[in-house]
Amino acid sequence: MLEKFEDKFTKYEVARILGARSLQLAMDAPILLKLSKEEEEELNFDTLKIAEKELEEEVLPITVKRPLPKKSGRTIKKLSEEEIKEKLEKQAKLEVKVEKVQEKEVEEGEEKEEKEVEEEGEIMELATPEDEEVSEDAGEEAGEI
Repeated sequence: MLEKFEDKFTKYEVARILGARSLQLAMDAPILLKLSKEEEEELNFDTLKIAEKELEEEVLPITVKRPLPKKSGRTIKKLSEEEIKEKLEKQAKLEVKVEKVQEKEVEEGEEKEEKEVEEEGEIMELATPEDEEVSEDAGEEAGEI
């Protein structure tokens, strides 16, 4: 049985899970599996064997919290397919919302720039023929130097 959970739990965690669940069953906790009378008699109403069967079927609502260095921890919990789908949908919705917010910010920034340009007037003023006329005095001074 340990081989199935070697990559997920240590042998100590499996022992702790089975012990805790066995104690719960001994204290009249409901069995999480549908067992027929024959199966219960086959298991001899042994709480440890029932706990092992529940662990094999992966129906136990028990999470394992592993302490890590620097007082950080990591909680391991098996997610059902429905929970995985819900998380993926939430993540997709969140990404869509973020994209919409970014697009709004860009649009608002562009609108703000356009308003500022309208309020200030043209970015460049158009040149008029009077501006392009060079006075003769200016041309002479440039040549003398």
